[in-house]
Amino acid sequence: MLEGKVAIVTGAGNGIGREIAIMMAGQGAKVIINDIGASVSGEGMDATPAQQTKAIIAQNGGQSEISAESVSSWASAQKIVQAAMDHFGRIDIVVNNAGILRDQIFHRMTPEEWDAVIAVHLNGSFYVSRAAATHFRQQQSGAYVHMSSTSGLIGNFGQANYSAAKLGIVGLSKSIALDMARFNVRSNCIAPFAWSRMTGTIPAETPEQKRRVERIMQMTPDKNAPLAVFLASDAAKDVTGQIFSPRMNELFVYSQIRPIKSVHRESGWTPESIAEYALPSLAQGFSKLERSGDVFCWDPI
Repeated sequence: MLEGKVAIVTGAGNGIGREIAIMMAGQGAKVIINDIGASVSGEGMDATPAQQTKAIIAQNGGQSEISAESVSSWASAQKIVQAAMDHFGRIDIVVNNAGILRDQIFHRMTPEEWDAVIAVHLNGSFYVSRAAATHFRQQQSGAYVHMSSTSGLIGNFGQANYSAAKLGIVGLSKSIALDMARFNVRSNCIAPFAWSRMTGTIPAETPEQKRRVERIMQMTPDKNAPLAVFLASDAAKDVTGQIFSPRMNELFVYSQIRPIKSVHRESGWTPESIAEYALPSLAQGFSKLERSGDVFCWDPI
């Protein structure tokens, strides 16, 4: 489905990114494996993960090259996209998958913990996407696949930085879809379910937490790759601005925020009248304060 296309997959040294890169190469794409080999918290550098992904692709008869540039700065993101041009002469697909975690309960979160996560997830998605946009516009085609998270779409404990970044990516994707539609460029989000280095930090202390982790461990990273390949392919030429999730053998498409309840008062509103008249009606449309695990609590199919 991707024959003749060139793809950049960030964070392709491990987990979901690796599986996407391998499947894209297996579907005919030439792949830039972007990974600096950092730890889950974003520290250190190691060339081994990217080299391992490249070796797997080569064993399967695919073509790939490595970019060890960070997504978290404008200059290095430009180099990631330039690597595709230098090695393969074009760029057709960007998969913004790179990410780190600095989980902390909100009232203890430091500015450094906040900035580090925003820099990789949200800024990185913008920088790499923007670097590719010039080429997409010139060739009048292109596809973005961004990794969001149910932590942003729904919420989670101890992840204000990660949740904010992942919901920000949804807004970024929608804006790209709107701005780039006239150039035949599409942009979609995936909120993946998978057991990986990132989800390996989920607590498993109580019986409920242990059961949840056991379910998540069944959701291997490769389950997310087919959807990413589809969204990057010409078969998805009419799909843009959407949010999806693959969970084991299920596929979800998400609703997006729209007004669901309104009240009107001829004379306008005061704080008191809002409390007395508007609140009872508007409250019927309130969403529960839930975390991702509360919503996705049933067994995978």
